[in-house]
Amino acid sequence: MSEYTKPLPRPTATSRPFWEAAKRHELMLQQCASCKAFIYYPRDRCPNCFSDRLEWQRMSGRGKLYTYTVVRRASTRSFADKPYVLAIVELDEGPRMTTNLEAAPEQIKIGMPVTAHFDDVTPEQSLVKFRPA
Repeated sequence: MSEYTKPLPRPTATSRPFWEAAKRHELMLQQCASCKAFIYYPRDRCPNCFSDRLEWQRMSGRGKLYTYTVVRRASTRSFADKPYVLAIVELDEGPRMTTNLEAAPEQIKIGMPVTAHFDDVTPEQSLVKFRPA
């Protein structure tokens, strides 16, 4: 593993379970125990009903590409090494996640099936990304 030089997430008390699951190569999202809505990104309260009764649920990691853009001109030098695909994936369970899609732009089609994978960028940190299924 080469040295990772891009910014890394800083887990908070709220997001720590998401990042710990990613390190185990599991995709976990919050689900509201009151209204059953899935929640991404991690929060202290459900954005749908404002309940604080949130539980962590394991997701399948399967979904479809909802939308994407190819970033060719990065907003910071940290990401200027090559173009990358910024995507929104709709998981089979329903919620949508903002993520990176690891695929050549000419291979990408809206609605294509994708699957989660985990990029172990440091010994302590794994990032959730997606690839074509």
